[in-house]
This record gives sequence, structure tokens and C-alpha cells, in this order.
Amino acid sequence: MDWVSISSAAWLGILTAISPCPLASNIAAISFIGRQLHSKTAILSSGLLYTAGRTVTYVVLGALLASGLLASGEISRFLQKYLNEILGPLLIILGMILLNMIGGGVSINMAGEGIQKKAQQQGMLYAFPLGVLFALSFCPVSAGLFFGGLVPLAAGANSTLLLPLIYGIGTAVPVVVFAFLIAFGSQWLGKAFNSLNKIEFFVRTATGIIFILVGFYYSLAHVYGIVLFT
Repeated sequence: MDWVSISSAAWLGILTAISPCPLASNIAAISFIGRQLHSKTAILSSGLLYTAGRTVTYVVLGALLASGLLASGEISRFLQKYLNEILGPLLIILGMILLNMIGGGVSINMAGEGIQKKAQQQGMLYAFPLGVLFALSFCPVSAGLFFGGLVPLAAGANSTLLLPLIYGIGTAVPVVVFAFLIAFGSQWLGKAFNSLNKIEFFVRTATGIIFILVGFYYSLAHVYGIVLFT
């Protein structure tokens, strides 16, 4: 396991968490749960449980998908032989998704009104399952980063648990920060959210451009045999 794969998984997780759709749902969910909780400790605990639900879901789903790819001998051999050829076009598509060039307006919402109302009423009790359901509610960016970024990375590195775990932890870090702000400093939340939105735009744009450039390089080098740098 190399540090490039580990840092890539962590970066994909953080980028997933601060993308507009997951970030808005995370803050809304924690705020929603915390309405009925008057203790700061209870609000923070519910936020941590919600975060744990999301993290566990990403780890389990990522591990299952990566294991499924590696368990199939034909798929495993195919990835070992053609991963570099596939990686170029995949990075280009992922970069285009990050730049909102494709995939806009498509999302999956697993957290219906029923579970959200129960979460509001029961607070901490439903924080974990709500995190699970929101993690399964993929929008184009989060789906692209998870299915198009993490799963091929984990399968290619033969890592069915470590890289999904690092990705899950990466998605948790910004959510834990916002859970803390909601519990102990709600007056800072608006400023933090606005600042993170601005940062997210530049980070996502820069990452999208880098993905496309690297994708073109991989495509030229491994598909067409054109080596630009020696």
C-alpha cells in the first residue's frame, strides 16, 4: 500500500463531504436532529452518531464493491491488465462531473420524510440510521467520487478495507467540525458554511481540472502510447 493511494482515498473522502449536496444534507440533518435536544453534549453526540452512520456505510459499501471486483478472477485480471488504460477516461469523466459539465440534476434520496420526522422527534436514537440513509443518497458529485474514484482505487490497490476506511474517515472530518459548531458555537455556523462553500468551489474546480489533465496524460501514455515526459 503506497501513500499516494492512502492520501488519494482521504482526499476523495474530504472532497465528498464538502461538496454542496452532501454538505448541505449533513448540516441540515444535524441541525434537524438537534432541534429537540437541549444539551450541547446530546447535540454533539447525535452529530457523531450521524457521522458514524455515514462513515460505516461508506466503509461497508466500498469494501463490498471492492471485494466483489477482486473476488471475480476475470474482473481482477482485467483490472490488473487494463487499469491504467481505464484510469485515464475515468479521471476525465470524474473531472467533468466535478466541474458540473455532466451529471447535473440527478440524485438519489434514501432518507424519506418519515425517517426525518422520527429523527426530529427521537433525536439521538435515529441519528445513526439517518446517517446511513443520507450516505446512500448519492448526488452526481458524491456518486462520481465514490463509485468512479474510491472503488476503482481500492480494487486496483487490492485494498478492500483500508482505503474505504480512510475514505470514510475523510468524509467524517468536516461533518464532525460542523456538529461541534452547531453544539457549541451556532453563531459561527453561518460564517463557517459560507467560507467552506467558497473554499469548496475552488478546491472542486482545481481538483476537476487536475483530474482531467491527469486523465488525458494517462490516456495518451497508456492508450495511445504517447509519452510526454520521460
